[in-house]
Amino acid sequence: MIKKLFGHTAIYGLAPQVPKIAQFFVLPIITQDLTELDFGIAGLLTAYTAAISVLSFLGLRIILVNTYYKSPFHFKWAWRQIYGFLTIWNFFYAFLLSLLIYIIIPEAASENKWLIILINVGPLVVFGPVSTIGTTYYQLKQDPIQVGLRTAVFGILSVLLNLYFISYLKLGYMGWFWSTFISSILSNASYYYPINFKVKITPILNFKWRSIKKYLKVSLPTVPHYYSGYLLNSSDKMVMDIVGVNTNDIGKYSAAYTVGNMIQQIGTAAGLAVGPLMMQAYKKGADLEARNLVFLLQISFLTLTFLMSIWLKEIFSFLIRNDTLSQMYGLGIIIIMGYNYRPMYLGSNNKLFYLEKTNVIWKVTFMAGLINVISNFILIPILGFRIAAYTTFASLMFMGYIGYYLKVFKQINEVNYYPLRWLILTCLLSIIAYYTVELNLVYKFLISLLGFGVFVIAVINFRKKANGVKRKN
Repeated sequence: MIKKLFGHTAIYGLAPQVPKIAQFFVLPIITQDLTELDFGIAGLLTAYTAAISVLSFLGLRIILVNTYYKSPFHFKWAWRQIYGFLTIWNFFYAFLLSLLIYIIIPEAASENKWLIILINVGPLVVFGPVSTIGTTYYQLKQDPIQVGLRTAVFGILSVLLNLYFISYLKLGYMGWFWSTFISSILSNASYYYPINFKVKITPILNFKWRSIKKYLKVSLPTVPHYYSGYLLNSSDKMVMDIVGVNTNDIGKYSAAYTVGNMIQQIGTAAGLAVGPLMMQAYKKGADLEARNLVFLLQISFLTLTFLMSIWLKEIFSFLIRNDTLSQMYGLGIIIIMGYNYRPMYLGSNNKLFYLEKTNVIWKVTFMAGLINVISNFILIPILGFRIAAYTTFASLMFMGYIGYYLKVFKQINEVNYYPLRWLILTCLLSIIAYYTVELNLVYKFLISLLGFGVFVIAVINFRKKANGVKRKN
């Protein structure tokens, strides 16, 4: 179980969104040809387009997951209905996205307005939801190699395209858009044949509205839940634009997210990997087994983020060859440590999702997002753009831990997750990392060895506990 968790997480870590992660590896080269303005334009457009991205799937992934587990011999019929509905819906969504980009595009990028619109809506119109359906199918089959192979190919392609468009053609921010566009088109295309012809999940365009309405009744309450991801991870740049922060400062903030984006992707990957394992545990009534997976994942995250944070000054100096942008490592630490919310968030939410308590989930996550947005509107004009990293950290902690104190979760939960202890530990390690980053390299090396040693001991202990639980069962 532990081997599968780490193995699948490693593979899913290079999931279909890998083009964004792949850019991390070419930053030392391409940042020499990028300015704060490039980071600012790309960050703003990404922030605004992410504002409605949750509408592309309307939360229907929860139906895909639940029908797969609860109707294992008939799930394809439900999937084909959803596939057909979303294929048509994506044309309406593409129109909304085009209109949004047209309205909000910065003046500095106005000359590329129509091209940017085409790049963003092209994959949606041509392929619809096939990539999400394909990824979900292979995830639930626990066949991560299918995702991993695509990841390797399109990740390498994205790296090469970034180098070509930004460092060779000198296209600046447009280099990112072109790389993402080409990678997305090819990634979608790679799922089209196996899903439609091998697995035979083809869209039913003449879908039954009665079935779709039934599915939407469950899925739509999750839309605010998924939208909270935008409110927490991307809305800060939109708020900065609204309150008058200049594009260069927004670019600095976007640069501070360079490593944080990678940790966020690892968090998403961990969710994909641990999700099926926890669902199986819930199905057989083994809540303790599910909790131990969460604990193991939490220790892994704390170790990874803490060690990365104390070395972030050196990492930024190597990755970002821009003197101004490379000094954003302090904010980077706050952002990175904030993503430690993810494992404990999965601990409460996966159980609620399994029992389809979607009317409760969205209230918690959406509230966390609103706290972040409102705090940014109030504090950024007073304290400057840097405060957004701290409000995001606080909001992520709220979302990650508040679920354990909900009445409905207490009613269905059978094991103790010790949320307060994990929260205190996360905050303590964040403070230590913030100051340790300035220490001498020798001290940081010794601290790294100590941290890795604690991690190894913890993994060994959890393996013993896991084996003990299996023997009892």
